[in-house]
Amino acid sequence: MRVRSASFTVATRGKGTYEITAEVAAELEQSGVEHGTVTVFVRHTSCSLIIMENADPTARRDLERFFEQLVPEDTSYFEHTAEGGDDSTSHIRSVLTRSTEVVPIADGRMLLGTWQGIFLFEHRRAPHRREIVVSIIGS
Repeated sequence: MRVRSASFTVATRGKGTYEITAEVAAELEQSGVEHGTVTVFVRHTSCSLIIMENADPTARRDLERFFEQLVPEDTSYFEHTAEGGDDSTSHIRSVLTRSTEVVPIADGRMLLGTWQGIFLFEHRRAPHRREIVVSIIGS
């Protein structure tokens, strides 16, 4: 059984989706694991991880617009606004998505579908540096 834990940082430019598939794949290659799972975790409460289409960026833009409508900023009844109108909003969006994604590994490759990629989904307007932790286990 092999285990590898690693982390890397994603610099965001504000709200949006940032593909991290290549970075996760690089960690998998370093691990030498051929069969098992890779767990990807984001260490923040105002962004999330998603598996989403990576071929057509309009699919991700539609998701971003949907979340703008679903949890709008500057909502009058939100109390947690110490860091601005997107403070509580970003935490709620994070809860509605995920902080972890798990992907199976076979023959040394992640078993993502043809059009799937792993993305950091930034919910804050301002740029941030987000820490991603990768844990790989298998043989």
